[in-house]
Amino acid sequence: MKNYTITVNGNVYDVTVEEGASSGAPVQAAAPKAAPKAQAPKAEAPKVSGTAGSVKVNAPMPGKIVAVKANPGDKVSRGQVILVLEAMKMENDIVAPQDGTVASVNVTVGSSVESGETIATLN
Repeated sequence: MKNYTITVNGNVYDVTVEEGASSGAPVQAAAPKAAPKAQAPKAEAPKVSGTAGSVKVNAPMPGKIVAVKANPGDKVSRGQVILVLEAMKMENDIVAPQDGTVASVNVTVGSSVESGETIATLN
């Protein structure tokens, strides 16, 4: 038997694996240990424009920004593409939720974003 320590989503588990079994070795997991305290701080996406508008445009899913189609000061119509977000090898158009003017674009090409993160604002 071999003992391993595995971390899953911040929870630490001691796992014992039986050697020599060819058809699905039984796995025995112990109670989770306390998660390690020291974690690297998360880098924030660089800000392109500092003025925030009243209408927030949030990332619908985690991914990477591959194109910025509108800049602060640009007038946009409802449904017009503002940014392109790549998630799971697919490009997703992020569109303006209403007519307005782009007040800020809070990401740059290559930025990683999380679901719900504000990536642009409109007035």
